[in-house]
Amino acid sequence: MTDPVSRTILLLDIEKYSDRDDVEQAYLRRMLYGISDSALESAGIEETLRLRADRGDSVMELIDANASVTALLRALLTEVPVQLRAVNRMASSSAQIRLRAVLATGYVAVDALDGWVGSDLNHACRLLDAELLRAALRERGDDFALCVSEPVHSGIVRHGHRGIPPEDFHPITVTSKNGPLRAWLHGPVPTGAATGAAAGSAAPEPTGTPAPGGSGDRPAPGHSYDFRGSDVRIDGGFTGGSHHGISGGTFHGDVTIGGDA
Repeated sequence: MTDPVSRTILLLDIEKYSDRDDVEQAYLRRMLYGISDSALESAGIEETLRLRADRGDSVMELIDANASVTALLRALLTEVPVQLRAVNRMASSSAQIRLRAVLATGYVAVDALDGWVGSDLNHACRLLDAELLRAALRERGDDFALCVSEPVHSGIVRHGHRGIPPEDFHPITVTSKNGPLRAWLHGPVPTGAATGAAAGSAAPEPTGTPAPGGSGDRPAPGHSYDFRGSDVRIDGGFTGGSHHGISGGTFHGDVTIGGDA
C-alpha cells in the first residue's frame, strides 16, 4: 500500500438508480460520466491529476491536491446544474438523472489491488449516503444536492470566493456508526432536519409555572415561579403584589394565583 497522500475527494451518486432497467441504467451511467468529466474539465483538472473508481450508480474521483478546490466547487455549483438541465430536458421520465454529491478533502492511500483506503474517504462516503442529503434532493425542484465537508467549508466556502456564496451553505450534522459528522449543505436544509447548530443545543426547559386553576408540573430544584402582578395564597395564607424568585421549596395545600389586585 502506498503512503496516504492528501487528495480532493469528489463523490457523485444517481438517485433511484436501482429502480431502472438495464438499458436505462446504462444510459444513466453514460450521462454520469459525461457530467463528471464536464465539471472537472471546467475546473481545469486534467485526467492526469485524477483517479476514478466506478461504483455502478456512483463515481468516486480522487484528485491531486495541487488542483484548485475552489475552481472545482465553482464548477459543481454552476456547470453540473447546467449539464443536468440539458440532459433531463430531452430525456423521458424514466431516464431523468438526479445527483447527490459530496466534496471533501483528506488523506487517502491506494493499496496493491488499486483499492482506496482512508478514514477521510470513509467519512465522505457516509455523507453521500446520509438520509439528510437524500431528503434534501427529494425536496428540491432541481436535480442536484451538494454537501461539502467541514475542511472544505472552513478553507474555501466561508471566505466568499467568486461564484461561491457562503450564505447558501448551511451547517448540518449527520449520524454515522463512528459518531456524528459535521458538514455543510448547499441550499435549504430538509424540512424537520436539525442543522449542526440545532443538533447540539439542549431542548427548552419547562418554566415550572402551573396553569391557572390547576396544580401544574412540579418544577425541578432551582426552577423559579414568577408571580409578578398576581396574588398568591399558600395553605390559606395570603400575599399580594409582585413576587418572583420563589425557588426550590415544597408547597402543601392549595395554591391560588391571581385574584383581585
